[in-house]
Amino acid sequence: MANKKLGEGALPFVKWVGGKRSIIGGLTSRLPQSFNTYYEAFVGGGALYFALNGRVTKAVLSDTNFDLVMTYSVIKKDPHALLEKLEKHAKKHSSEYYYKVRSQHNLKDAIQIAARFIYLNRTCYNGLYRVNKSGEFNVPIGRYAKPDIVRRDNILACSERLQKATIRYCEFDAIKPERGDFVYFDPPYHPTNDTSFTSYTKLDFSEHDQARLRDFALQLHKQGVYVMLSNSDSPFIRDLYSNRAFHISEVQAPRMVNCKPTQRNSVTELLITNYPTNTTATTAAVQP
Repeated sequence: MANKKLGEGALPFVKWVGGKRSIIGGLTSRLPQSFNTYYEAFVGGGALYFALNGRVTKAVLSDTNFDLVMTYSVIKKDPHALLEKLEKHAKKHSSEYYYKVRSQHNLKDAIQIAARFIYLNRTCYNGLYRVNKSGEFNVPIGRYAKPDIVRRDNILACSERLQKATIRYCEFDAIKPERGDFVYFDPPYHPTNDTSFTSYTKLDFSEHDQARLRDFALQLHKQGVYVMLSNSDSPFIRDLYSNRAFHISEVQAPRMVNCKPTQRNSVTELLITNYPTNTTATTAAVQP
């Protein structure tokens, strides 16, 4: 459409395990009424950021996945060079080519890193991002007849939307929001069973890290920062956020990672805020 605003309709440019597009209504219905700078410290696919449209005038997006952060930066600064490289990947795509690209763990050029990241994400099994202890991507090829690799219009829309954002490669507690800012945390979820997936980087997110995140959220609360977190519905997480500063509500989210289709069911997830929301479940509210 000729009068369509630049950046309008931008969607996450990667498939991301734990991505929030399926519960985006639950997130947007729990936003603060107003806020200043938007922070997303485990940005992943950035579903909430891209869904906020005109509500964000300034943002800081960060993650500890280097290739992901590099890809955000390239999409923001040089989308056309990225698209050119993606088109080359798309023309050469085959099983042999996939594993050749997958083995290129030590690329130095930013465009090549970003194009490899998106190419592997669009063609690997289930869009899964998983690395081994050495930080090497190790997901097998997916079964796609015609994988949608380039997605030109969406890359350009994302580039326009990212002009409002500062992109950072850092730990979640290295951000420095101020009073009136809003931070959304979507960390690797606390495991609900022995096979839960948390390896998005070579360093797993442990229960100690979950406690660090809770402590940082409390610190931000005391500074007057709005905080929203999502996590699994586990006794550990409910206990961790039992402080009266937090409000807990439940949402139903599809679980699509399991290799067995019969086990891809909806699960209960927790949304935790340091401010009351109209949708906060009274049965899940923290006790004083």
